[in-house]
Amino acid sequence: MTLVGASREPALVARVKELDPGSREGKAALDELTERAVSLAGANRKREHGTHLHTLSEAVDRGEPLPLGASDRDLADMAAYKMATVGFDTVAIEQFVVVDELGVGGTFDRLLHYSGPGPDGRPFEGLLIGDLKTGSVQYGGLKMASQLAVYAHGERYDHTRFPVDGRDKKALAAWRKTVVPAEEAAAAYTEAPGVSQDWGVIIHLPAGEARCTLYWADLRVGWEAALLARDIRRMRSTRGALAEFGSSARRIV
Repeated sequence: MTLVGASREPALVARVKELDPGSREGKAALDELTERAVSLAGANRKREHGTHLHTLSEAVDRGEPLPLGASDRDLADMAAYKMATVGFDTVAIEQFVVVDELGVGGTFDRLLHYSGPGPDGRPFEGLLIGDLKTGSVQYGGLKMASQLAVYAHGERYDHTRFPVDGRDKKALAAWRKTVVPAEEAAAAYTEAPGVSQDWGVIIHLPAGEARCTLYWADLRVGWEAALLARDIRRMRSTRGALAEFGSSARRIV
């Protein structure tokens, strides 16, 4: 996408030639030019439209009217979304969770209550993690199942108890050294109330197509993938896999 954008505005390439990529200022300027090129290629428009649909769907689930200026395409997309998700009751929207076992955190789109046929055809009743996708889901099934599995294994975490401006490096460094009483730290965690760790739901709403498709996500497979990814991250830091030839072999990298 960066190359596509640069081809549409050759001046970007000329500007790059003037920069020193080894300097801090040069790196910052390169980041700005890259973002500009990506925007020219249309990537940000897709991302922004996806964010827009997320916002509209939240209004639908809260029972609120759509904002003024919503287009006919927006109305058609939200009608399709409402029809597809009519069997769910929305319990929570945009909840942040952490998984200490993996050392990760993230925000899921929906916590849904569902009562009806499960993926195996047998009756299912309980809470499900739901995630709204506006892009293609053709090749990302395992990644999505892993993402939802992590959410399902997480604990709700109220990060607003310990505010910090992440853009301020000095403030962030000081915040990381702050000692918090155990009772206060524990109060930030809330156990998820019986969320299914076997199944989740992907809500596929491609922008502007007035159609919405639901997919069961197998979180058992997704959790296996998440644990494997954790182990791979650990192994990447392993050193000494190579040794020089000689009588006193020296371990390297």
